[in-house]
Amino acid sequence: MKPLISNKKYYLSFVVILQLLQIKSIISFSTRSASIILSTTRRTWKIKSRITSPFPADPIIAATSIPHRGLHTLLQMSSPPGFQITPKKDIIIAGAGIIGTSTAYYLAQNHAQDVSSITIIDPSGIIAPAASGKAGGFLALDWNDSSPIGPLTRRSFELHSILSKDLGASKIMYRRLTCTSISVRKDSPSSNGSLADIYKKPSGKKMQGVEWASDVNLLDMSSMESISGQGRIVGARSLGDESTIAQVHPKMLCDAMWEAVQGHPDINAKIVKGKVKRSMYGDDTSFQGAELEDGSVVEGDSLLFACGPWTEIGNCMVGVKYHSAVIPTKEVLSQSVFYDGFGDPEVYPRPDGTAYCCGFPDPPIRVTEEPGKEEVRQEKVDEIVEAVRAVSGGVSGILGSVPDIVQSCYLPTTPDNIPMMGHVEGQDSCFVAAGHGCWGILMGPASGEAMASLLVAGKSTKYVDLRLFRPERFSKI
Repeated sequence: MKPLISNKKYYLSFVVILQLLQIKSIISFSTRSASIILSTTRRTWKIKSRITSPFPADPIIAATSIPHRGLHTLLQMSSPPGFQITPKKDIIIAGAGIIGTSTAYYLAQNHAQDVSSITIIDPSGIIAPAASGKAGGFLALDWNDSSPIGPLTRRSFELHSILSKDLGASKIMYRRLTCTSISVRKDSPSSNGSLADIYKKPSGKKMQGVEWASDVNLLDMSSMESISGQGRIVGARSLGDESTIAQVHPKMLCDAMWEAVQGHPDINAKIVKGKVKRSMYGDDTSFQGAELEDGSVVEGDSLLFACGPWTEIGNCMVGVKYHSAVIPTKEVLSQSVFYDGFGDPEVYPRPDGTAYCCGFPDPPIRVTEEPGKEEVRQEKVDEIVEAVRAVSGGVSGILGSVPDIVQSCYLPTTPDNIPMMGHVEGQDSCFVAAGHGCWGILMGPASGEAMASLLVAGKSTKYVDLRLFRPERFSKI
């Protein structure tokens, strides 16, 4: 191989430049090769080229405080052809939800050698203030196999399992469970039947595998007249078992991932309270960072917009508002239920002895409420509570307790219900990942993994084809 520093004149010139710059590193040239690591005040530089020198090993020890951009320019100008310097990147992420924290996590896990710092910017100043902290955390392996997001959801389901091992299943409340669809009908007595006939529990195969069947419809006949508003199970079918269904606590997951990022020894990670106003570019059109609404500037090399329903890229994002109630259960259940009837409520029992109950979404709108400050409407909460009680045995049933938590959030939705992920058209070094709808928690890890790779390596992972999610498909909306 022809030496990159082919004569003594080049070699001595390079040594003099390094001494003049007072570089904070130990640079060792051997007769075979050398790796040079240059540390500056803002970031660490790695020189990936292998340098072959005909001269004896001669360590050089020096120190510097020269800004990284100036150092980079000087070294490139003074270096012989083929000598490449790759700077570590400062990454800015607008949005502290599941997509932003997943991206930060996989930047730290898979690309730490190329990343110097990660700054998350969010109006709330905390992790997962909105939907990512208030969602149900239901995970399904194969429910999206027939859609473009199928490969993304399958990869992400796998990553959730890996995260449970790396972060601790109990720490993020991850577990496998089953899922069932239960059809419930509201009937009234007729001349040909009594209330006891109407509310009697279905027998045989209809209720096979329904965990809640022991409590549903086992009614006290003496009080039958007082429960005439309750539902009657007319059938059930399995939607998945432990091999295809899982759950996680979204807020606990986001917190655990960010904690892991902050604990990485080679990455400076912080969260800043604020809202990104615009991306900033220098006179040479190179990306400089993000300007916040208060006029402050966060410097960086790349900017990811992961703002959920507040994402402005494409001018197409809307939010679907959901309310939810977390209700204590009399025992720990392990079967998620999608009800058919009484407004189709959804119930996700958790391993802490509670059940996350939701339903009755609002129409999609452009979101103006601030993250973490979404209004909770009591009539919506009452609607959910009444519905789940009606389908689970009333106030004496398994969901008859008063809710511990009531809340609301917006699910970010695009016009075609497919997320937008990729480069932002016309904005160098800017990216977007948003619009994951009701599957945001499920798709979060694989989306973050793909975006982390795109931010640093310039391409997605082998698992996700980001061309399917290109943001420019909404450029004419």
